[in-house]
Amino acid sequence: MSEPRFKQAAQHLFEGHRRGERFSPLPAELAPHTAEAAYAIQDAFVALRAGERGAIAGYKIALSSAAMRRLVGVEHPQAGILFESAFLRSPAAVRAADYQRLIVEFEIAVQMAEDLPAADAPFSRERVAQAVGAVMPALELADDRHADYAELARHPFELIADNTWNEGVVLGYPVSEWRALELAAVRGRATVNGEPVGEGVGADAMGHPFNSVAWIANHLAAHGRGLLRSDTVITGSLITSKQVRPGDLVRFSVDGLGDVELRVD
Repeated sequence: MSEPRFKQAAQHLFEGHRRGERFSPLPAELAPHTAEAAYAIQDAFVALRAGERGAIAGYKIALSSAAMRRLVGVEHPQAGILFESAFLRSPAAVRAADYQRLIVEFEIAVQMAEDLPAADAPFSRERVAQAVGAVMPALELADDRHADYAELARHPFELIADNTWNEGVVLGYPVSEWRALELAAVRGRATVNGEPVGEGVGADAMGHPFNSVAWIANHLAAHGRGLLRSDTVITGSLITSKQVRPGDLVRFSVDGLGDVELRVD
């Protein structure tokens, strides 16, 4: 695909979001057939949305579990960006009417305290640990726009192009004394309206949350970019995503890290 095609595909996505259209594959002449083409579309799409949503302030990892990758039909996780305007602090509230179909994921977020520049790649989990400033529970806000998941599996790179559906994140209180915790073993528990809806452990995010951060840092480095001081990375859901509706109260607690809360109006 040429650069004009990347931009045309991004414009198509941008206009679909603005019109509130259901998620569907891009037209054949604009559809990405490789991850690299999809990331080029994502870059152009993010540039279009940045005028409304502000600067890039972090990153997310999608399909961090092997089961989810098998469902969508890809071999590797996928990366997306987080806009600074989309960061909320717990307790937070959003309106369901602002989304087509709001889904929530239950994650561990990591805030960086130093840069991981592209020139220093590749990065290991141990190197990431040296650069982490704080860790906290998080709820990712995503909008699947009523996607047909079976159709998505036939077009596995479309999720990348659409910035992996991210529409924001709710962060808990940042914990700077995280080194006393074994983050692979911490248990997270989710409830909706007080009823348990799932639990998982830190290892459910690629074996360790910092493995996810290392993957993001290496992904960025491969594209000539660095993970920067104060960037926030959400590291993959420990629990299967949940669709939420008006009136729902969502809580996610992680041992040693506290909890995060979202009300849906």
